[in-house]
Amino acid sequence: MSGRLFGSVRSRATLAATLVVAVALVAAGTAVLLSLRSNLVGQAGTEAEHTARAVATDIALTRPGQPLSADNDEPVQVLDEKGKLLAASEDLERISGTGTQAVRPQPQTSPGRDGSGEDSDDDADDESALESLEPGEISEHTSFTNGTATLDGETDDYRFAEVHVEVEGRGQLTVYAGAPLSAEQSAVRTALTVMLIGFPLLLAVVAGVTWLVTRRALRPVEGIRSEMAAITASEDLARRVPVPDTHDEVARLALTTNETLAALQTSVERQRSFVADASHELRSPIASLRTQLEVAAAHPELLDLDGAVEDTVRLQDLAADLLLLARLDAGERPADTRFDLGALAREQAAGRAGVTVDAQTLEVAGSRAQVGRVLTNLLDNARRHARSEVTVTVRREGDRAVVAVADDGDGVAEADRERIFERFVRLDESRSRDDGGAGLGLAIARDVAVRHGGTLTVSRGPAGGALFELRLPQAH
Repeated sequence: MSGRLFGSVRSRATLAATLVVAVALVAAGTAVLLSLRSNLVGQAGTEAEHTARAVATDIALTRPGQPLSADNDEPVQVLDEKGKLLAASEDLERISGTGTQAVRPQPQTSPGRDGSGEDSDDDADDESALESLEPGEISEHTSFTNGTATLDGETDDYRFAEVHVEVEGRGQLTVYAGAPLSAEQSAVRTALTVMLIGFPLLLAVVAGVTWLVTRRALRPVEGIRSEMAAITASEDLARRVPVPDTHDEVARLALTTNETLAALQTSVERQRSFVADASHELRSPIASLRTQLEVAAAHPELLDLDGAVEDTVRLQDLAADLLLLARLDAGERPADTRFDLGALAREQAAGRAGVTVDAQTLEVAGSRAQVGRVLTNLLDNARRHARSEVTVTVRREGDRAVVAVADDGDGVAEADRERIFERFVRLDESRSRDDGGAGLGLAIARDVAVRHGGTLTVSRGPAGGALFELRLPQAH
């Protein structure tokens, strides 16, 4: 069941669209959360820096000997050069992420000296790491860290700003001030909750819309499929699939399907007509030959041997024509052999009364036997209709080799000049089977010409009769 479900185009399209939207939503949601957190952390850092610089300004204005004050609603620490806590927020109970975890101020010693009043090596190292500031000057550089603090029994995460200030008589002090990150955490949690609830709903909407849209888009395809199944079952090639009025790929598919059905119907009808005509043409010589044999069996003295041979030859020629047409219809490719078209024309005309040949030496490529059959058919046709003379010329015309067969007969009416190349077609004046063949010679000739990349046309000749011109590409 699952195989059939995901085997449909609609299911695969819905799944693909849902997956693409899901990936896009996850990427967009992650980017939004990171951007939101970065902006809110930046705002907290700005607030912390503002508080730290305000405290540093107050300390810078404090006279020597006066106690330092760092009372603030947010966690604040003031450290000396050695990292000792000099002042802190009154309600500060615990802190981390700053220079010290102490929350109660310690007495300050003279800056830069030990108890003996002399400089120590440690103090010299500390001073070398500090910025060079003038008394009352606040450093322009601000450092940020994250940590926690407990104020009045409430513990929160904070963004701490670190600012240095030079105080007369106390040396360089460091001020830490924090701004709560609760707003950032609350906003991120809210956004994450909205995404966790909204994204699945949005994906469900996308899946539903895609399912409905693809169902509507593929409805004409299902109509085409069901109609094709009905045509296959009924074998009625006259039926056509419905063409939707959408002017899209599905409509073009329906049009192409109908064109294919029309071509198939034409081919089948042509095949049926061919079989019927072939059966009709075969029936006459077979019936005639059978009658002669039956008469000969009863009365040997009445045997028409010449007529029997003629019917047998005619039957043999007809079978050969039908076999060649079958091979041509099957798409048999001509051989790629080079031969002299002029020599072939002279060979086919040899021994024929009233035929004159003027042939140049021109090489073409293909089946010598099939092209020879074309020339034979053209000469036979010209002989049947000529009064006295048939002329054959072979000449070059651009990159084409042209064979022209002309007679001095009545010619072919312009209205019939394409019809005579149809199979089993004989014009009214040549319908007698004694005068002509089965109406396959010219059809075979044109099919062979086309499969050799050439053409075969008929027009009015110089002597008023028919002029057949076979044009084939020259071999290079």
